[in-house]
Amino acid sequence: MRSEQVLLNPMTLVFIVKTIHLSCIVLSFSGFFVRGIWMLQGSARLKQRWVKTAPHIIDTLLLASAIMLAVQMRISPLVHAWLMAKIIALLVYIGAGMVALRFGRSRNVRLGAWVFGLLTFLYIVSVALTKSVLGWLVYF
Repeated sequence: MRSEQVLLNPMTLVFIVKTIHLSCIVLSFSGFFVRGIWMLQGSARLKQRWVKTAPHIIDTLLLASAIMLAVQMRISPLVHAWLMAKIIALLVYIGAGMVALRFGRSRNVRLGAWVFGLLTFLYIVSVALTKSVLGWLVYF
């Protein structure tokens, strides 16, 4: 007997990867927001192992799904300026998060970096939705 291989329709695969990507976006933003609140409160919850580990897992899945989507949709940051803007903004977001949650020397520096990180995240979402480096400013 011949074993039959089940193949996914390419559009089904894109849908699955996009669902994973969007879920990770919500989890990543929510986690950063909550950890920022805990940081401002001086909560001991920030020292819990799962709080330190989960963001790395979520963000790895987020990045992997983003790469998979770009490959599946045949888009390149070298051709699509909006995608390059998202990548650069992602690096800025990571830096702001590191200052906010780990390296900021004072509460005010951490607060500023956290707010800047949240705004950077919203910029990334706006670029993704508008496919423009201007993000939501494209509507004004």
